[in-house]
Amino acid sequence: MNKRPISVTIISWIFIAIGVVTLAYELSELKGHSFHSDDVWVGVVRFTAIVCGAFMLRGNNWARWLTMAWLAFHVVLSAFNSWHELAVHSVLAAVFAYFLFRAPANEYFRAKGSSWRA
Repeated sequence: MNKRPISVTIISWIFIAIGVVTLAYELSELKGHSFHSDDVWVGVVRFTAIVCGAFMLRGNNWARWLTMAWLAFHVVLSAFNSWHELAVHSVLAAVFAYFLFRAPANEYFRAKGSSWRA
């Protein structure tokens, strides 16, 4: 059995933590406020972070790619805000891509199978 690289473990738990904390914050903000359709999409993005982290821990290759799509989405969104935010998200995306696509991570995800199954 191919051991999970520590970098994949750390990134997965970072995504789970980000998803849980931001989703909890988002839900707490809904109390006493009117519900907007954008709230659903924000919740979906937050929940997606949790899914990415959990399934990367399981070795699902599709979760690694969804994680990179999630990061790319945030890079694009940050381009509409400030240069600083764009730089931070870009560096994070590059660092995470480096660790998620290094040889040990490739072997780990390949060993678990490259299918799209859950």
